[in-house]
Amino acid sequence: MRATLPYLESTDFPDIKRLSINALQINIGYLCNQSCLHCHVNAGPRRTEVMNKETIDQVLAFIDREGVKNIDITGGAPELNPNFRYLVKEAFAMGLRIINRCNLTVLLEPGQEDTIDFLAQHQVEIVASLPCYLKDNVDNQRGEGVYDKSISALKKLNQAGYGKKDTGLILDFMFNPVGPVLPPEQASLEQDYKRELKQNHDIEFNRLYTLVNMPIQRFGSTLISKGKFSEYMDLLKLSHRENNIDSVMCRSLVSIDWQGYLYDCDFNQMLGMPINVRNTPAHISNIDIENLKDSTISIGDHCYGCTAGNGSSCGGAFN
Repeated sequence: MRATLPYLESTDFPDIKRLSINALQINIGYLCNQSCLHCHVNAGPRRTEVMNKETIDQVLAFIDREGVKNIDITGGAPELNPNFRYLVKEAFAMGLRIINRCNLTVLLEPGQEDTIDFLAQHQVEIVASLPCYLKDNVDNQRGEGVYDKSISALKKLNQAGYGKKDTGLILDFMFNPVGPVLPPEQASLEQDYKRELKQNHDIEFNRLYTLVNMPIQRFGSTLISKGKFSEYMDLLKLSHRENNIDSVMCRSLVSIDWQGYLYDCDFNQMLGMPINVRNTPAHISNIDIENLKDSTISIGDHCYGCTAGNGSSCGGAFN
C-alpha cells in the first residue's frame, strides 16, 4: 500500500486551534470483518491491534477526571474487541452519551447474536455505515453480499426499536461516495434514503450523515496507484469553504488510538500525526484537558476533506 503522508505534509491549509473538548473518539482497534476500499483506517480481518482492558481503564479514568460527557467508539469493527462490552457498560454506568460506529454486517457474525439487545439495553446510539441504498453500489464498494447482510442487520435493529419513533434508540447512517467525488447535499440524500429503504425494505432510521472520502490509507493509496491523487486533491481544495473551519470536529474532540495515544482527529491518527506535549506523544494516562485547550492542531492537505463543499467530519455535513 502506498503511503499518503508524503503527499499531504506540505500544505497551505489555514492554521487552527482547539477550542474545547466535548467528546472523545475512541478507536478500540483496527480489527474488522470487512476490508472496504474507502476505509481510512485500513481495517480488516487480519489486523491484530485491539485496545486492552488496561488502556480502557485509563480512558475511563480520564473521562471521570475531566468530566467528558460524550464518547464515540470506532474501529475497525468495535464490537469485535473483546473489551467492547466492558467499555460500554462502564460508560453507561457513568451516564455518558455513547455512540458506536457499526458496519452492520458485524451484527451477523458468530458470537454477536445478542449484540443488538446489548446495545439497546445500554442506550447506545448507532451510526451505521451504508454507503448507498442501491445494492450494486454497496457491493462494489464493500464486497459482494454486503448489501443483503446490511439490510438483514437493519431489519433486526428496527425490530429492537432502533430508528423507530419514540423509542429513544437512535439509528443514524453514514454515507461515503463510491469514488473520488464529493457527497451529494445531505438533507436531500437523507430523504432519498428514507423513501427508498422504506418502500423497498420497510426500514426506518433517524438521520443520515455524509462523509467525504479522505485521501489517506487504502483510499488514498488507490488514488495514487490510479494517478488520480492530485486530481482529487484539486477537487477538495477548489471546494474549500473558509466558514467550514469553525465547525471541524478537531476543535472540540480528540481521538484516542488502541494504545491510548492522543490525536487531533481519527484521520491524523491514521497518518501517524500524534498530539505532542513537550515533543513527546501525549498519552491518555498522563494528560489533562487544560494541556489541550487552545493548542495548535496538526494539519495537512487532507484537512481540505473536512472543509470541502458543505463540510464533512464524523458528524456529517455542517450545513
